[in-house]
Amino acid sequence: MKKILLLTTVTALLSSCGIYTKYQPETTAPDHLYGEDTAVADTTNLGNVDWRELFTDPQLQALIEQGLESNTDYLSAQLRVEEAKATLLSAKLAFLPSFSLAPQGTASSFDKQKAAQTYSLPVTASWELDIFGRMRNAKRQAKALYAQSRDYQQAVRTQLIAGIANTYYTLLMLDEQLSLTQQTEQAWKETVTSARALMEAGQYNEAGVSQMEATYYSVQTSVLDLKEQINQVENSLALLLAETPRHYERGTLSAQRFSQDLSVGIPVQMLANRPDVRSAERSLEAAFYGTNQARSAFYPSIVLSGSAGWTNAAGSMIVNPGKFLASAVGSLTQPLFNRGQVIAQYRISKAQQEEARLSFEQALLNAGSEVNDALTACQTSREKTVLFDKQIVSLQKALKSTSLLMEHGTTNYLEVLTARQTLLNAQLSQTANRFTEIQSVISLYQALGGGRE
Repeated sequence: MKKILLLTTVTALLSSCGIYTKYQPETTAPDHLYGEDTAVADTTNLGNVDWRELFTDPQLQALIEQGLESNTDYLSAQLRVEEAKATLLSAKLAFLPSFSLAPQGTASSFDKQKAAQTYSLPVTASWELDIFGRMRNAKRQAKALYAQSRDYQQAVRTQLIAGIANTYYTLLMLDEQLSLTQQTEQAWKETVTSARALMEAGQYNEAGVSQMEATYYSVQTSVLDLKEQINQVENSLALLLAETPRHYERGTLSAQRFSQDLSVGIPVQMLANRPDVRSAERSLEAAFYGTNQARSAFYPSIVLSGSAGWTNAAGSMIVNPGKFLASAVGSLTQPLFNRGQVIAQYRISKAQQEEARLSFEQALLNAGSEVNDALTACQTSREKTVLFDKQIVSLQKALKSTSLLMEHGTTNYLEVLTARQTLLNAQLSQTANRFTEIQSVISLYQALGGGRE
């Protein structure tokens, strides 16, 4: 009865010390994580949408599929998962006894007498009893690290999908800007030709023609700059796809369509959806079990070992054939003089756990800020689109009127230059704003943990 009471008391003490405690996953998120003005609802958010439903461009879909098969960073992340899986398996197998075969043979002779030959064929076994939770906490820590490696793989996947999409839409934006600039270049070419004909007829001055030619050459320079940028972005896309640079077939920016409903869901969904947030919590979990493991070092380790086999050496006698021999040993190791190291390691583990907790909290705050930034950018871009449309319509009317007035000699070339350049700038700004809108949708999709398998 006393032994039972003693055992119960020891077990209770150990439990209170936290050796056997399990990590409790986080189930709450900070209030107003997305900002006070962001409406949230417990519904399917944008991050839960399959990437094929969000990116409907067939050429983009093909590029994303290729990237998921060939991107080196994503393949490396998959290998990290395999490494963590092997580590977890090793931690699980630590609970099983270890066996080894250790055959030995000797031959000895004294004063040229006939050599005496002895042998032994033992199988040895060793088994550590995990009474104080050292191996159990090590297994749980390895399990958390395995889950973290899978979260890291998912984070790389999400980043890869978003990166390919961003690069693709950058190409579409540059294509449209190049088309607008080339159209402007052609218009300026025709204007310069007309102005030169008027000058030769004595109806126009050389200063005005020279100014138009200078603007025309500037537009030509812009065309070359845009072509260079397109080449650089195509090279960036090739790197994401792990292939050599080439030209990529693609659609047009104006043909891209996205849903107007940008639901962000409730903040607590971030805990389950964002791979980097989950990874940060896995780090906290691993640090938690690391602390438990450090606590276990204060308690003794108990190891059972034994051997069984045949030998012909029986003390000072040699018998043939050999006889079966078995032995069993139990050992208990209690740290005494290295207690300073044990305490230091425990303090280190506690500090690492606190660091992991702060990193997790910061990951949540960063995620909320990214959602707010992307959502605000998207809403702002959509509002600016309406204004840009109205501005371009007005500038087109102004350019047409100014050109007619110049033909009839009631206005000068500077007003035409200004009207045409203002229209081009507005059209380029409209294209850039459309790209910003698409980019913010991609950022929001990534911020909500989209692209999951």
